[in-house]
Amino acid sequence: MWLETQLQSLLGFGRRSAAPGGGAAYLDGSGAPDPDAGVLTWITCRTVHVYALGAMLGIPGCGAVAHGAFQGLLGRLRDGAHGGWFHALDSEGAPDIAAGKTCYDHAFVLLAASSACLAGLPGARGLLDDACAVFLDRFWDEDEGLAADSWDAAFTALDPYRGLNGNMHAVEAMLAVADATGDEAWRDRAARVARFVVRLADEHDGRLPEHFDAHWTPDLQFNADRAADRFKPFGATVGHGLEWSRLLLQTEGALGTAAAPDLLDTAVALFDRAVSDGWRVDGADGFVYTTDWSGAPVVRSRMHWVAAEAIAAADALHRRTGESRYGELYATWWDYTATFHIDHDRGSWHHELDPTNRPTDGTWPGKPDLYHAVQAVLLPRLPLGTSIARAIRDGNPAS
Repeated sequence: MWLETQLQSLLGFGRRSAAPGGGAAYLDGSGAPDPDAGVLTWITCRTVHVYALGAMLGIPGCGAVAHGAFQGLLGRLRDGAHGGWFHALDSEGAPDIAAGKTCYDHAFVLLAASSACLAGLPGARGLLDDACAVFLDRFWDEDEGLAADSWDAAFTALDPYRGLNGNMHAVEAMLAVADATGDEAWRDRAARVARFVVRLADEHDGRLPEHFDAHWTPDLQFNADRAADRFKPFGATVGHGLEWSRLLLQTEGALGTAAAPDLLDTAVALFDRAVSDGWRVDGADGFVYTTDWSGAPVVRSRMHWVAAEAIAAADALHRRTGESRYGELYATWWDYTATFHIDHDRGSWHHELDPTNRPTDGTWPGKPDLYHAVQAVLLPRLPLGTSIARAIRDGNPAS
């Protein structure tokens, strides 16, 4: 009942998300659109995803938000000349050409289109087919079994940088595409990325390198001078260890344990390393954002998405193993989140806290993102091996 109340509150907070002309607005701390922030593709996709889920659950008003945001993916965020989707539109509606085309953005287009398709949004299946074609043609490297990271806007020059973050969200998206289309090849692709993560975790003591060169050699000093970068921080990202832990269990559930025999052990190892390195390591409750390769904290801010992923991973491991320690941590982290991250006055979650758990906005001003928090209140009520949208569409109760 408490989780359901939180879901209703979160979706109510973002009710003004749909931007005029299509896409989703960047929301400020009170849930009002910030026109100066423009319209970002990844925020638009996450908005489509969570409000499509809300619509399938029968929550009034969600369908209109999902539809309004989805129009941006059908229209002005789409590059009609070169294919794919722009990273963002500025406050005047002009595409951000300099940002190029990224795996991160396109993985979220796959996720949004999959959820929209299952929710029955007009045009969703056609957009999903197009998004799949772009992803396979431009980002997926069949030889490596991994996704490249970024191109220029015209898809003429592939950046030599390779990244794990885009691949992480691609795994989530590929499992969702498989559940939306019935095409098993997408699960096989997700499994190949998962096996790469198993090897990385084994080679680096559970601290996952995020940044690589064109040959997938880790660059452990990448962005050492920009340690708190939003998307490419230096060092090991505690929250990604937790997020990968959950995703490996979801991949295992989708494939079956016989086809994925080593994913559970790695999920446990990633979880334990993230908790050991990240939780309360500087004397206060909360997870630090990043550590160096010895496990020492580097950026000590507490990000809301890390708490959300910790909750989801603890729940997944508790259900997968039956071990009580995971259930105890799940309860502990909800207590922490309810005390510090959830904004009981203005709604949603504080996206960033300082090391003393006071709200701050050094990295993430406002509250643009409902995705992690919404999934944290939904995942504990849904099957492990099925994507969220498919589980809801199939009638698995989330309330």
